[in-house]
Amino acid sequence: MPDAVPLVDVRAAYLAQQAELDAAVAGVMRSGGFILGPEVEAFEAAFAGFCGTRRAVGVASGTAAVHLALAALGVGPGDEVVTVAHTFTASAEGIVHAGARPRFVDVEEATGGMDPKALAGAVEGAAAVLPVHLYGLPVDLPAILAVAADAGVPVVEDAAQAHGATLTMAGGQVRRAGSAGRLAAFSFYPGKNLGAFGDAGAVTCDDDELADRVARLRDHGRISKYEHAEVGWGERLDALQAAVLRVKLARLEAGNAGRYDQTLAGVGDLVPPARVEGRTSARHLHVVRTRHRDELLAACRAAGVGAGIHYPVPLHLQPAWRHLGQGRGDLPATEAWAAECLSLPLYPELTDAQQDRVIEVVRGFFGAP
Repeated sequence: MPDAVPLVDVRAAYLAQQAELDAAVAGVMRSGGFILGPEVEAFEAAFAGFCGTRRAVGVASGTAAVHLALAALGVGPGDEVVTVAHTFTASAEGIVHAGARPRFVDVEEATGGMDPKALAGAVEGAAAVLPVHLYGLPVDLPAILAVAADAGVPVVEDAAQAHGATLTMAGGQVRRAGSAGRLAAFSFYPGKNLGAFGDAGAVTCDDDELADRVARLRDHGRISKYEHAEVGWGERLDALQAAVLRVKLARLEAGNAGRYDQTLAGVGDLVPPARVEGRTSARHLHVVRTRHRDELLAACRAAGVGAGIHYPVPLHLQPAWRHLGQGRGDLPATEAWAAECLSLPLYPELTDAQQDRVIEVVRGFFGAP
């Protein structure tokens, strides 16, 4: 049966801003300018302002954002980039697309984000570090930056799930996710908090030279219509997606997770999403943990609740990445997260009645009144 409460509802997100979105798309159609151009430039300026960076460069996807950010730094064949295995495969794919090899380290047991202590033992000799702001919660970036700086290694933030999240830096300054590393990669996949009508992404940074290189690389290395300074790729953000994203950016909201926090506390063995002082989550996903994950998932689906798993098989155990040489038991915290994590429906358009239904099913599974 169709989910009475879907995990994500992109149609509801469209209907919430239908008139503005339709007008934005129609304006691009009338203009006839579909590749780069004023719409992309306007979104780039708006997104850079939102993130608190000098520059944002629109690209074709979040995968392309990781790839081009690393390529702009000169990461390539023979290099290794340290990242985590508890993430979507695109994090590692972007590394490979740049010609490099992922080096997986373990995550923090409490948050699921890169463990700075694990990084400290693996960063030497790496070309870059790619921490992932998982589920919307920033990693311990001040600690990661310190470890990376000691080794002389740049940090590229994977902020694909963290639009609008904040973190407090070592000096007490509050920064948006995507503004503290050397560069950062964002995804605007339709299900993200800031979602396009297809694939789209961006790279943010404060370095004009790096931003200019990302802009060249996304457009076949082009510096004028028929002049190409280097070999690049066709990874441009199109004007239709930029127009959609600019409309949505004006009303970017975090999910309404408060009811879950209040009504599922202490239920069964559920472990709620971590709350960490100095880090504010974008609430992209509401991920709980339980030893009974698979049974709870089945109960949710039987009741029409579209729960999901992000992510059930860590990358080091995936067929695509087994050649890297890591196996079961090598990343214990990562493997524990993969075995126990469950995503409950969460998005701004989720109604109180829908959320109450999710709560009812979860509490009922554990026998809570």
